[in-house]
Amino acid sequence: MIEGRATTRYVRTSAQKAKLVLDLIRGRNVDAALATLRFSPRSVAKDVEKTVLSAVANAQQQEGASGDVERLSVWACHADQGPTLKRIRAAPQGRAFRILKRTSHLTVVVRERPEVATVARVGRTDAPEAEAD
Repeated sequence: MIEGRATTRYVRTSAQKAKLVLDLIRGRNVDAALATLRFSPRSVAKDVEKTVLSAVANAQQQEGASGDVERLSVWACHADQGPTLKRIRAAPQGRAFRILKRTSHLTVVVRERPEVATVARVGRTDAPEAEAD
């Protein structure tokens, strides 16, 4: 089975926000997933779209790949928490408030769906026969 994997690291968004977008495309066809990401209002959707396109390109480079994008689907995708940038904001009376700028690592795995074989049901003996009137 042909599989392509891509990881984008240190994306400047929290993993919680990225998971909301990844939940929209998990299990979908690649074309449908890309269409969903293009019209998503979330800013992380652009980074997820780049990751999906990279995973598709990696899958097409595999030996024995058909190169047919229509057969690819988003098999798995997840967002892990990356390092947090800690910043300080000045506060009244000489105090300081901490600002946490979170990052995340996006991983997308696309796989080729197996062809569904259609079986011809001609001449079955166990099927009930329609009686002619």
